[in-house]
Amino acid sequence: MDILVIGSFMMDHIIKTPRAPIKGETIIGDSLKIMPGGKGINQAVAASRLGANVSMAGMLGDDVHGKSFLKVLENENINSDNILINNKSSTGVGMVVNEDDGDNRIIVIPGSNLEYNLDDLYKIRNEIKRSKILVLQLEMQLEVMEEAINIAHDLSVPVVLNPAPAQKLSKELLSKVTYLTPNETELGILTGDKIDSIDQAYKSAKKLLDLGVNNVIVTLGDKGVIYLTEDERGYIEAQNVEAINTIAAGDSFNGALAYCLVNDKSLGESVEFANCVGALTVTKDGAIPSLPYLEDVLEYISKI
Repeated sequence: MDILVIGSFMMDHIIKTPRAPIKGETIIGDSLKIMPGGKGINQAVAASRLGANVSMAGMLGDDVHGKSFLKVLENENINSDNILINNKSSTGVGMVVNEDDGDNRIIVIPGSNLEYNLDDLYKIRNEIKRSKILVLQLEMQLEVMEEAINIAHDLSVPVVLNPAPAQKLSKELLSKVTYLTPNETELGILTGDKIDSIDQAYKSAKKLLDLGVNNVIVTLGDKGVIYLTEDERGYIEAQNVEAINTIAAGDSFNGALAYCLVNDKSLGESVEFANCVGALTVTKDGAIPSLPYLEDVLEYISKI
């Protein structure tokens, strides 16, 4: 197995609107779409569509949304042997307000994602051991993610941690992360800094290196991407595309990064490829529906 994703499922309710309302305001929206999403499944699908051998662990509710996600896993050729079903909590839901300029605002109701516990995690220790890379996010219980990182570290399995939704993380946890992939908001929360320039992003990323992270990759939206290690630093400009919906851009970036890393690409090559995948993702609507296939990415790269 190439990639094991331990992560979340969120059935996205996407509201298209000219702009988000301010406090106390009611506005007329354009449309509502219900689409499968969630950082875990998005990243798993992104990697699988690029050609990686992907397995996923997590928890769904025993409901209509849960059944829909099982179908997604099957259709996307993602191993679902370690997906658990909970009959007490519903499948996670995300409420997405997508504005005309491509920006979005999201409220997440985790549901059964938070029912996945340490006992469930310990049962897949051998799955972690067999994987080439472990991909994690923070839409599940933090203690579960911390322990997953501990297990991977003990087994010498590299970890990609997408620290979203953003929150403070301990030095002990960060010291065991191989690849940390915050956006600028998450970088600011992790370090306590205001990220108002690329130079500041580098300075803040260096703080994370000093805490023990091996590789820090910061996505900066339309300002591009930076990456930093003890021996290397790099900057890649954002691709010039028309953004329709940015909801899964970070997830596709992380899935693509993991795909490249298990295929022995250098960090610079991996980040550059993932940057193109993220750019393609924002040109389409929805989360999973927007994730590109390898042939789409290669065609895009051939034209730039």
